[in-house]
Amino acid sequence: MDTGMSTGLRERCVVVTGAGTDVGRATAVRFAREGAYVLAADLRRAGAYETVKAVADAGGTALAVIGDLSDQQVVDQVVDTAVDAFGGVDVLAHNAAITDRMSVVSETDDAEWYRVIEVNLTAPFLLTRAVLPHMMAEGRGSIVFTAAETGLRGSIAGAASTASRHGVVGTSGALGAVALALVLLLVPESTVRTGGRFDLIGSFGLAAGLISLLPAVSKGSDWGWTGAATLGLLTTALLVLPAWGFYELRSSQPLVDLRTTARPQVLFTNLASVALGFSMFAMSLVLPQLLQLPEATGYGLGKSMLTVGLVLAPQGLVMMTMSAVSARLTRAKGPRTTLMYGSLVVAAGYSLSLVLMSEIWHITLVACTIGAGIGFAYGAMPALIMGAVPTSGTAAANSLNTLMRSLGTSFASALAGVVLAQMTTDFGGRALPSENGFKVVMGIGAGAALLSFALASFIPGGRTTGQETPAADGPTDAAEVGAAKV
Repeated sequence: MDTGMSTGLRERCVVVTGAGTDVGRATAVRFAREGAYVLAADLRRAGAYETVKAVADAGGTALAVIGDLSDQQVVDQVVDTAVDAFGGVDVLAHNAAITDRMSVVSETDDAEWYRVIEVNLTAPFLLTRAVLPHMMAEGRGSIVFTAAETGLRGSIAGAASTASRHGVVGTSGALGAVALALVLLLVPESTVRTGGRFDLIGSFGLAAGLISLLPAVSKGSDWGWTGAATLGLLTTALLVLPAWGFYELRSSQPLVDLRTTARPQVLFTNLASVALGFSMFAMSLVLPQLLQLPEATGYGLGKSMLTVGLVLAPQGLVMMTMSAVSARLTRAKGPRTTLMYGSLVVAAGYSLSLVLMSEIWHITLVACTIGAGIGFAYGAMPALIMGAVPTSGTAAANSLNTLMRSLGTSFASALAGVVLAQMTTDFGGRALPSENGFKVVMGIGAGAALLSFALASFIPGGRTTGQETPAADGPTDAAEVGAAKV
C-alpha cells in the first residue's frame, strides 16, 4: 500500500478502541493508509466490522476484537491477538467512551456511576497496563487517550461522565510525567541531527496575536469598543498576526504550515468552523437568560440555574445520538455532505426559536435541534482536515481548526453583547435584554449556520471512508475476533 509519503508506521500494530464510532473509524483508516496494521476493538460487532471493511477498502489489514474493554479477559484477548497476529503493540489509540444521563450528583445512581467509570476510566487503565510491558520490551510505543472538554472543567450535570473525563486527563498527565522522568534518566542524547527544530518564534508570535485578539473581541462590549484597552489590543493583534504569518511562510519548519492551510479543503473547513462556532455559541448566550429572566417581563420563564441545566441537558444526549447517524452519513456521502446537513439543521433550530420561545419545551426543542446539527457538523470537521494534510501535520491542522471554532465563539460573544446591550427594556428600573434583542441574536445565529453551509459547499467533494457492510449488531459477553485480508 503506497501512501506517497515516508512513514514510521509501516507494518506497525495500532490498537484502536471505540473503533466502531466515527472518530475511531477515521483514526483506524488513517493509520492503515500510513501502512500500519490495525486491531479494531469495540463493544458493537457491526461497528467494528464496518471499520475492518473500511480499512480493507483503504488497502490495509485489520482485525476486529469484540467485547467489553472494562473486562480484563477482553483486554488480554486484545493484546494477545495483536501480539500473535502483528508481533506486538506499537500504538494504543483509546477512543472508547460513553456518557451518562447528564444527571446531577444527587440523582446519579450507583449503576450509572460504576458503568461510566468502568468504560471511560477503568478500560483505558487496563489496556495501558497491558500494553506497557510490550512497548517497554521493544523500546518504543505511543499511547493516545481521546478525552473531552468536560475533562478540563466542571459541569452542573453529568457527574459520572465529568469525573471519568477528569480521570483520563489526570492519567495522561501522570503517564506523561513518568515518561519525562524516564527519558531524562535513561535515554541518551542522540548524536544524529536531522535539522528539525521547534518553531519558538512562531509559537510566541501566535500566542501574542491571540492573547491580543481574543480578549478584545470577547470583552469589547464590556470595556467599550473605543476604550484604550480594546483599541490597544486590537491594534497589537493587527500588527502581530500579519507579521507572524509573514514569518511562518518563510520558515523552513513553521509552527503552522500556512500553505497547507490554504488548500481548499482545509481553508473552507476552517472558515465554516468559524461560522459554525459563532452559531453554536449564540444559543448559549440566549437560552439560559430566557429561562432565568423573571416571568413578569412577559418573555422570561423565571427558572433557577438548576432548572436551566436540566432543561438544556438533553441537548448533549441528542448530540451523542446524532454522532452515530453522522458517521453513517459520512460513510455514505462523505464528510462535506455531513457538514452541510449539520449546518442546515442548526439553521433550522435557530429558525424555530423565532416562534418558539415561550415554554420550557420550546427551549428544549430548540436546543436539541441545534445540538443535533452540531453533532452532525463537528464530527465531520476532523475527517475533512485529516484527509487533506500529511500525517506529520494533522495535530497542527486540527488544533488550528479548533482555534477557528474558538474565534467563532468569541465573535458571537462580542456581537451578541452589542445587540443585547443596545436592545433593552426597562424592568423595575433595570435595563434587561429585550425579547426582540434575543430574537435578533438567534436570527444572526441562523445566518451564521447558513454561512457555514455556503462555505462548506466550496469544499472539494469526494468520499473519504469505506462503505458500510451488513453485520449483526449488539454486544457480546465474550471477546470475538474477526479479520479482513487484502
